[in-house]
Amino acid sequence: MPVVRNVLTVDFEDWYQGLEIPMDRWRGFEDRIERSGRRLLDLFDESGVKATFFVLGHVAELHPELVREIAHRGHEVGTHGYSHSFIYRQSPDEFRRELGRSLDLLRPLSGKDVIGHRAPFFSVTRDSLWALDVMAELGLRYDSSIFPVLNYRYGIVDAPRWRHEVDAGGRRIVEFPVSTARIFGKNIPVAGGAYFRIYPYALTRAAIRAINREGHPAVFYLHPWELDPGHPRIPLPRRVALTHYFRLDVTERRLRRLLRDFTFGPMKEALGVG
Repeated sequence: MPVVRNVLTVDFEDWYQGLEIPMDRWRGFEDRIERSGRRLLDLFDESGVKATFFVLGHVAELHPELVREIAHRGHEVGTHGYSHSFIYRQSPDEFRRELGRSLDLLRPLSGKDVIGHRAPFFSVTRDSLWALDVMAELGLRYDSSIFPVLNYRYGIVDAPRWRHEVDAGGRRIVEFPVSTARIFGKNIPVAGGAYFRIYPYALTRAAIRAINREGHPAVFYLHPWELDPGHPRIPLPRRVALTHYFRLDVTERRLRRLLRDFTFGPMKEALGVG
């Protein structure tokens, strides 16, 4: 069976930015993105892999040198929006302004066009499908935001599990979802984030192998703060704290193993675009 090149993606944000903390409070938290980001970049260099980094616009604004370094090391730069806000809580005009601001920051720093997007919290849901029209309008060619699962914060449970084209206001955009496994008639997340730390590694490996046997690349994702188990612990709602802090100490070891067991590349390579 031919080797399938899977897709490696990073939601590039600092540890506090995905915790539903208002942006006007971010200055009160320790900035650790440089250490965790470079740790992840070095690990990818050691493993000889390239990835797609969906960079938060606010991170690019504070750390432009990090974005330049990501691009210089040969990785793809995509956008993760600007303020890590739920899209379905924004108006189309608010989303357009934030996405445009992020793209204006990222494009000159990466030295290339930015053609890919992933929404904070995977927040392209049935209530925010209009966001695809805005993405296409602003020149994006693919999105990786629609998670075909049921989650209290995101998901379109009956969305296609594999990459597919979407009509976005008369334009076409490719949707490339994070991978799931079909178990007992339900889609189960199996490729990254907290799931990578919660499930036994053997389950992740088996799921990716099954996806590859079907002829599809698996789409895997993680965050740089997941390689930084020493980042501050703050009071959070129990449901958020359980997933955010759970077994951070295993991430790096498991990631190294994953990169030995499978072949990975950036999303634009899997799509043949860019």
